[in-house]
Amino acid sequence: MTTHIEDNLRVLAIANQKGGVGKTTTTINLGTALAAIGERVLIIDMDSQGNASTGLGISEQDRTITTYDILSSRASLAQAALPTEVANLFIVPANSDLVGLEAEIITAQNRNFRMRDAVLALIAGQQSHPDIPSYTYILIDCPPSLSTLTINAMVAANSVLVPVQCEFYALEGISQLHATIEGVRATLNPDLEIHGVVLTMHDTRTSFSTEVANEVKNFFGPKVYETYIPRNIRVAEAPSHGKPILLYDMKCPGSQAYIKLASEVVDRERELRAA
Repeated sequence: MTTHIEDNLRVLAIANQKGGVGKTTTTINLGTALAAIGERVLIIDMDSQGNASTGLGISEQDRTITTYDILSSRASLAQAALPTEVANLFIVPANSDLVGLEAEIITAQNRNFRMRDAVLALIAGQQSHPDIPSYTYILIDCPPSLSTLTINAMVAANSVLVPVQCEFYALEGISQLHATIEGVRATLNPDLEIHGVVLTMHDTRTSFSTEVANEVKNFFGPKVYETYIPRNIRVAEAPSHGKPILLYDMKCPGSQAYIKLASEVVDRERELRAA
């Protein structure tokens, strides 16, 4: 079974089973930066903690239709998508309902394809209403595990974007993630590829960050983006205000880095489509 995603919509799963590497921060701020340069972006929060939803200012009481409803076939992505403070940026929120989902669908034959089917239904809706602006990017914020939720994201995705923190155990578990991506490609989604690896929490003042960056580059080669996301207190503060960094502090180094990363992602997309 393959994922047939139309050329003008790209689906990226933001994944790494290690926690604290900047998956949600990258999802929110890359989505904001893509929207700022003219893309129409839908973020899908696939983490039961709902941090992407909180980070974009979506309160618990406003999460009336969530990712849980999508994956349990109770609602569509179009029904669940909420606007954010950022023009052209929407989110399908999540909450703790997702915790029990895996047990609920474990025996279902299509358990790994539910998000893919939801994305295909969204595309069909966009094609039947050409007068309504279509999404050009879907970013799926995966939980910190290689669970059914992450598998669903990878089956629905064109590619995987991997955030890697510049810390001592940066590559710990990366081989397992790589094996999971290869396994999904071999059995569930033959078109899946690694879009790129983004180094997060990079500190230019330390030689250690440079060593980690070189280690990651040795492992992933040209898949590593040229843009590094710096360790920046403003980036850390922004989610507590329910804002992406580009709204919280447009001029800080973190904002500028995410704008550069968005440009790099779009450039890679052009290269992929031209190949």
